[in-house]
Amino acid sequence: MKESLELIKRGIDEVLTEDDLVSKLKSKKQLIIKVGFDPTAPDLHLGHTVILNKMRHFQELGHKVVFLIGDFTGRIGDPSGKNKTRPSLDKEELEKNAKTYSDQVFKILNKDLTDIRFNSEWCEDLGADGIIGLASKYNLGRMLERDDFSKRYKANQQIAIHEFLYPLIQAYDSIALNADVEMGGTDQKFNLLVGRELQRAFDQEPQVCITLPILEGLDGTNKMSKSLDNYVGINEAPDEMFGKIMSISDDLMWRWFELLSFKPINAINELKKEVRSGMNPRDTKILLAEEIIERFHSKEDAENAKNTFLDRFQKGAKPKDIETFSISLDDDIAIGNLLKESGLVQSTSEAMRLVKQGAVKINDEKIDDPKLSIEKNQELLVQVGKRRFLKIKT
Repeated sequence: MKESLELIKRGIDEVLTEDDLVSKLKSKKQLIIKVGFDPTAPDLHLGHTVILNKMRHFQELGHKVVFLIGDFTGRIGDPSGKNKTRPSLDKEELEKNAKTYSDQVFKILNKDLTDIRFNSEWCEDLGADGIIGLASKYNLGRMLERDDFSKRYKANQQIAIHEFLYPLIQAYDSIALNADVEMGGTDQKFNLLVGRELQRAFDQEPQVCITLPILEGLDGTNKMSKSLDNYVGINEAPDEMFGKIMSISDDLMWRWFELLSFKPINAINELKKEVRSGMNPRDTKILLAEEIIERFHSKEDAENAKNTFLDRFQKGAKPKDIETFSISLDDDIAIGNLLKESGLVQSTSEAMRLVKQGAVKINDEKIDDPKLSIEKNQELLVQVGKRRFLKIKT
């Protein structure tokens, strides 16, 4: 029991309640662990894998996890942490994103101990009577105590009625699955507790709620996010992943070890001792990068990515295989537009910022003019930051 609890509690934020968890572990051979995913963004990054790793920990203890794809709740849009109403997605888009999710999760999870479910299975049969009955079991005052709703209400910002349905439907998922444990990020605490309360109303044993910290991205400050371009995607090329991981600060490295590595805590503590005794933190970071890339690609890919990184950054070498992008131009093109069109950046504003910072090179020469125009009929070697290289034909 002690070892099980140590594994479950590794890297988590809160257990509500630990006594209930111990009771369930003692009384049941196999618990049902529920985690919901709204397929609003189809690609997983390392931030998503924090909770997937914890699901894996439960599987190592013999428990079954339900990877619940919220194709029904995704039509509502989770309001957690939002200061405005989120747009709903159509069914076709949700199904497409859900397929991408399910293709990726088995890089971490044990297939034999995983059920992939869609909450439309039971939610579409609820009907008006079912939803009204569900809504009757929860108090509006309690709903408005929720932090994001409370702030928006006090600021006279719009709260659409359908947003109140999200935590209720999420709670109903726990009832439909008879979940023993539900996990989510710290921003999901309210939703998880609604499930615990409504299970009691349906005469079920209330679930244990486990919240996990939200992983900081490459900047070490903000939540890992594609929109902030501070993420590492699990389907990114090994070289790109390796370079990004090596770019994080030494302090953030230990946070990532705790939340992303499968190394035992005592092994991580030993690494900390070695760094304090003089080991170069870069060498420790290489171990983290190798472990993560091996998990999502292969051991050979991890080794090759390490060698490429060392060649490039210690010896100043460029990547051996640089992709080529061709664009047909009728006239000159602004550097910001060219960087965006080629996929080197996500937006022209990001391109302008990087140019001003001196992070863009063309044919090995740093450029600093964000208004620079590129003529047609040229072949350019463009470098953005330390890791992104592209041959561009205009």
